[in-house]
Amino acid sequence: MDKVLISSLKKIPTKGGDIYHALKNSDSEFNGFGEAYFSNIEFNNIKAWKRHLNMTCNLIVPHGKVRFVFFDEEIINNEVLDIGVDNYCRITVKPRTWFGFKGLNSPSSLILNISDIPHNPKEIERKEINSIKFDWS
Repeated sequence: MDKVLISSLKKIPTKGGDIYHALKNSDSEFNGFGEAYFSNIEFNNIKAWKRHLNMTCNLIVPHGKVRFVFFDEEIINNEVLDIGVDNYCRITVKPRTWFGFKGLNSPSSLILNISDIPHNPKEIERKEINSIKFDWS
């Protein structure tokens, strides 16, 4: 799917705790800065479906493990990615891409979104979870 890009990220081992890179302004996926926020997802909880009409999301899981599912109505295609500490990367999601996610780590996982515009509830569309058929198991 050309609306979802996966980028490897560096983990730097250090005494007392590792350093996890997220996004630099020199990265090709950097599209400007609007805001950064964290979203907590509890184990086996599913948050779906939403899409941003204007926002580009840069999603990183620095703690735990999360399954992301992306769906593009125009292409009728979906992509599934499990990311977290063991598969540390950044997912860049272009506007108008439906997505949802499920927490795979007990008790919870943490998602960082570095977006190119500030949050605006008027630019988000949502669907009920059953409106897009997907087996989350």
